[in-house]
Amino acid sequence: MLELRENEAAVIRALQSHGGNCSFDELITTTSLSNAAVTRALATLQERQLIRVTETEQIILRSTAEGIANAKQGMPERRLLQAVLELGGEATLDQAAKRANIPTDLAAVALGWIKKSRWCEVTTQLQKIVLKAAGIPDKTDPEKTLEVISSKGEMSLEDLPANLRACVEVLKRRQLVDTRKQRKRYTELTSQGWKTVEQGITVRREVSDLTPELIVSHQWKDVSFRRYNIAAPVAPSWPGKKQPYRHFLDNLKTRLIALGFKEMVGPIVELMFFNCDALFMPQDHPAREIHDIYYVKSDEVGDLGQSERYLDPVSKTHENGWKTGSVGWKYRYSRTEAFKLILRSQGTALSARTLVSPDLEIPGKYFSIVRCFRPDQVDRTHLTEFNQVEGIVVGADLSLGDLLGILERFAVDMAGADKVRFKPDYFPFTEPSVELQAHKEGYGWLEFGGSGIFRPELTLPLGIKVPVLAWGIGVDRLFMMRAGIDDIRMLFSHDLEWMRNQRVP
Repeated sequence: MLELRENEAAVIRALQSHGGNCSFDELITTTSLSNAAVTRALATLQERQLIRVTETEQIILRSTAEGIANAKQGMPERRLLQAVLELGGEATLDQAAKRANIPTDLAAVALGWIKKSRWCEVTTQLQKIVLKAAGIPDKTDPEKTLEVISSKGEMSLEDLPANLRACVEVLKRRQLVDTRKQRKRYTELTSQGWKTVEQGITVRREVSDLTPELIVSHQWKDVSFRRYNIAAPVAPSWPGKKQPYRHFLDNLKTRLIALGFKEMVGPIVELMFFNCDALFMPQDHPAREIHDIYYVKSDEVGDLGQSERYLDPVSKTHENGWKTGSVGWKYRYSRTEAFKLILRSQGTALSARTLVSPDLEIPGKYFSIVRCFRPDQVDRTHLTEFNQVEGIVVGADLSLGDLLGILERFAVDMAGADKVRFKPDYFPFTEPSVELQAHKEGYGWLEFGGSGIFRPELTLPLGIKVPVLAWGIGVDRLFMMRAGIDDIRMLFSHDLEWMRNQRVP
């Protein structure tokens, strides 16, 4: 007969009652032991080859509150399309969103999916988005998938029809469905375990706690104490730490300051003057369309304050080149356009603000790590808001070689790149202009951003008479390469397992 501890004997008998095979949860229910007690017993029994433990992993699906609402009312793109048809088959985005009772921010998302699905013809008229629709399409697979998951409340991916499983990722990106991994452990008696059961089991009574009663009664002399096993498995514990991407940004900031750079600051709600005009971007440039910039929906305009003295030279540079040696863009500059309020679309706006700051030092090195906003279609490489690291170096005798050296240092030190290359590029505010690309083994080549030397049409109207090296790098992609991830949405993921497993340098 084999001698076992109480908990180990209870687990063996529970397995026997289930025919030699059952799940971990069933063991807890049958034995009435705690999770930790069953886990320790299993570890000992497995070590003695009396049982075999296997694990399977399931993906559990659950609709979010927004997903449940969309399953009942319809996806926002379908409601927007329905509203266009109710308005006669043609309407502006604002009109359709109002009729469908869809908030402005959600209407922009719905528009992206309508364009992707080609449900409507989308055009721009007088800076307003116009939709034309012919009819209502059949339900899409993502819509069917959302309805199934919402009707079940919670279900495993395996229970979802095979033809709908690919839609889960789409719904997850839209925050309509949450997923979580669930491990299931199964235990079975081995042939050795069955022999032990047949031969019989004796239970060894052991004490795990030395209580006052045992001491007072002197019973401690007669009992057997359980040995403390420091190798026994325990539930994992996770100490607090910074979110991995937040930690990377803070570390990047610390390194730049250590290299002698000073931080640039500026508002998220920016003037068109600093975001575009001061950067010598013409007022009819495609990047200033409503598709590429978020305009503040208000009649209010901004104020240049002490920087208003730069408005005249900037406007003349746009119109005829002013004193820069350029011919300008040859159009009539609108000062009304310059005072419009937008969400900052590029970090270079802070560079323009810094160049007109009374605190500017020449020579000097400056950087910023800021949020920028553009109405992009969300996918694995694009978000509607993103981080950009922006930098300028101001001083005499600077050259393109100095700029390339700075960019290479960024790619190697910050992203862990093993190869760097530069390609000629074009930006309205730099000449020459260079695109930085970096390579990492197992990850491939990735474009990081643009750089160059500010043109005289930018620097002279702002009172700067020395070269200015400038770069704007997509720091989101910088971290993606360093962390070895290929989906930008993971940077802001709530996936605890991913965050816990990220190494903190």
